[in-house]
Amino acid sequence: MNRLVRSLLAFGLVSTQVFATAAVSSAAEDVKNRIAAIPGVRIISEGTSGTARTFVLGIQQPVDHRKPRGARFEQRFSLLHKAETKPMVLHTSGYHLPGTVGASEPARLVDGNQISVEQRFFPPSRPSPADWDDLDIWQAANDHHRIVSAFKKIYGARWLSTGASKGGMTSVYHRRFFPRDVDATIAYVAPNDVVNDRDVYGEFIRNVGNDPTCNRRLEGVQRQILQHRDEIVSRLEAKGYTFRQFGGGHRALEVLVLDTPFTFWQYGTQSQCTLVPGAGASVDDIWTFMEKTVGWDFYTDAGIAPYETYYYQAGTQLGWPEADESSVRDLLRYPGVSVPRTLVPAEIEFPRFDRHAMADIDLWVRYQGSRLLFVYGQNDPWSAEPFRLGPGTRDSLMFSVPGGNHGSNIAKLPEKDRAAATAAVLRWAGVSAPATLSAADEGPDSLDALRARRD
Repeated sequence: MNRLVRSLLAFGLVSTQVFATAAVSSAAEDVKNRIAAIPGVRIISEGTSGTARTFVLGIQQPVDHRKPRGARFEQRFSLLHKAETKPMVLHTSGYHLPGTVGASEPARLVDGNQISVEQRFFPPSRPSPADWDDLDIWQAANDHHRIVSAFKKIYGARWLSTGASKGGMTSVYHRRFFPRDVDATIAYVAPNDVVNDRDVYGEFIRNVGNDPTCNRRLEGVQRQILQHRDEIVSRLEAKGYTFRQFGGGHRALEVLVLDTPFTFWQYGTQSQCTLVPGAGASVDDIWTFMEKTVGWDFYTDAGIAPYETYYYQAGTQLGWPEADESSVRDLLRYPGVSVPRTLVPAEIEFPRFDRHAMADIDLWVRYQGSRLLFVYGQNDPWSAEPFRLGPGTRDSLMFSVPGGNHGSNIAKLPEKDRAAATAAVLRWAGVSAPATLSAADEGPDSLDALRARRD
């Protein structure tokens, strides 16, 4: 602070707040200039979130990282900037870029900066023309690696990576291919479908929760929907919904029916079992229940179109939960319809399913992984096939939220587990004490955000 400033302060002619604001503005401009100087990075927009500066950015990425001088596309990502000296959290959504720039739980715990990345091939982060052979977990990991490499020149403190569900999976895949990019990874409710044709999801759904009658009533709802399928499809079509991708409203309805128990437990809780209609429920009662808990609109052309990229990945590398048809098999007209191929446009060709991709990831976690934290939900179907720590996994932890669903996180763990998980995150980030969190501050991995993605 120069002499003139000290004199003005001494005489009360300006306040310290003015200079503090000016200093923050100057620092923000400085980081903006540094971002703009990164080759291939474009500032799309900027704003603020509380005291943080926010940016939506684009970076030129190779369409095929094996041909770095070849065709390119712009990948979107966002930056929540607090200070260059604070830890950085690389948040991978696994899907579209969140609509608002908010902090994930790890970023809030360490009071850190955050970069959130949109998965390649989710519009607008899609090459044109799009060669879908360029969508795989290795290519995506390289996208993240290039962003990390560029921004480590600005943010020199510790780096963590995080994500929920598919975002958590994506974070682990990135670590497998570039284990030194970040210091640790916190993955929430991330499924690990190592052998795609050997599932436990169906058994899990039939026995989840502490009230068996709840699951039997859900099976009853499935049967009642199919028994009234003509009336229900007519109602859906009257609302203007279309089902061309499914091959018609009746095929779409069967996909919805098979998903119903899974989706109920994915987003619901044990207490919501009281909402499940019993035998002899009216069509109106069933309609209302489905609208509140599962949602009719997702199983339409407009509902699934934004997720064709996910279904392509599920059908080619990630794997998917096999639909449990056991309770309604006698009522199905289109058995076997609930698979990723149904939900991806026919003009997008599927290569042969890669049976080695997830096995490779699983082996890395068990025998070479380090500084990994997994958080699951006891009642979340996606947590039925989790990542597991192995004999070679170092400095890593795994926890489960009792009765938790797909919104499970560190804050919802029992006190002892919450303390252990928080301590690990702080230690990995090089931070001595957790930031003060607001209960209302949910960030981009809130349950509402996960519901919107319907993963």
